[in-house]
Amino acid sequence: MTQNQSLQLSLPLEALVQEIKWDAHGLVPAIVQDESSKEVLMLAYMNRESLGKSVETGQTWFWSRSRSELWNKGATSGNTQQIRALRYDCDGDTLLVEVDRQGPACHTGEDTCFFRTAAQNSSPEQRTNSGNRFAVLDELERLIGDRYAERPEGAYTTYLFDKGIDKILKKVGEETTESIIAAKNGDNDELRYEVSDLIYHLLVLLRERNLPLDDIMRELERRHERPRRD
Repeated sequence: MTQNQSLQLSLPLEALVQEIKWDAHGLVPAIVQDESSKEVLMLAYMNRESLGKSVETGQTWFWSRSRSELWNKGATSGNTQQIRALRYDCDGDTLLVEVDRQGPACHTGEDTCFFRTAAQNSSPEQRTNSGNRFAVLDELERLIGDRYAERPEGAYTTYLFDKGIDKILKKVGEETTESIIAAKNGDNDELRYEVSDLIYHLLVLLRERNLPLDDIMRELERRHERPRRD
């Protein structure tokens, strides 16, 4: 989506406004999420006017409760948020705004406003035991998304994005070949190493093509749900 491109709603804006349960002040909380990494970036509030401007421009507009005025994310900092999807929950009292962001979301300079940790599993083994076997994929996808947005100098992922799709595809091909060789040689240690490299480069490819990993997971789910012939 380019800047200032209106959103294509599944229902008229007037109908959407009626679907939302505005609070006593005419506001609804809006959770902003990175469309690629799925990281929660911030929580803000929208009123009817800011929702309309968000739909009209394709950028996030909110209502400031402290200043009692509309504000456009990134208008002064340049850290804009292009809306990729706009959703509302089953009760209609919360919005979810999926965005393609440029730069950090937090005014402190952090990528997300939720950078303070209250509790977390302390090791990969604990995360695995808690049922979230693939938490590292979420973390890696988020990191790659950060690299894509910020392009820190000297980072290998920045190098790949700067070189472009041909370089990324070449690395995917190389890591695929090396994984095949490791498997053919019966070397599981080498295979583990090469497949890890392959998965990383595949995630870089998906971000370059703006294809979220969640889309891949949904495709796998659809295939699993189809009638089987075996």
